[in-house]
Amino acid sequence: MLTATALSDATLLDGDQLDLVLLVLRVIAGVTIFVHGYNHLFGGGRIPGTARWFDSLGMRPSGLLHAWVATLTELGTGVLLVLGLLTPLASAGVIGLMVVAGWTVHRKNFLVFKEGWEYVMVLGVFCLAIATLGPGTLSLDEAIGLRETINDGLTGGIIALVVGVVAGVGTLLAFYRPPADAS
Repeated sequence: MLTATALSDATLLDGDQLDLVLLVLRVIAGVTIFVHGYNHLFGGGRIPGTARWFDSLGMRPSGLLHAWVATLTELGTGVLLVLGLLTPLASAGVIGLMVVAGWTVHRKNFLVFKEGWEYVMVLGVFCLAIATLGPGTLSLDEAIGLRETINDGLTGGIIALVVGVVAGVGTLLAFYRPPADAS
């Protein structure tokens, strides 16, 4: 089973190096998704603009509801990833967001500069890898004793993948009603 401990034991990286790499990965993913949520809240059109955009995509019953849910999920998962707290669930939140974004906005093209799914795929897979490898010892999961319980490799990855995909697909099935001219 591929875990951070197995990677360390295989002498690819010593424990301290691996913990530093995992910290850097968590911080990059966490800050990236947090800034996305922060932009929804304080940048551009703010929540009202984000709500109008969600309405235009066909998110029902209210773009405002989805703007707040997406924004708070982005902010919350970003903080959790940076802290290394509830890492598989934080990763699941990002994966769920990326499933919805990938389907509603990005599915027609691959390259991100053409509104493609490249970015959402990379961020989703990045978070799946973080959940699978675990947060490392430089995390709150380690400090409170959760690292070995929910971040033992396959368990963390399965939690992130299943919860994230179920949440994303469930959101689409329950709330996505694309406009007639969208396909």
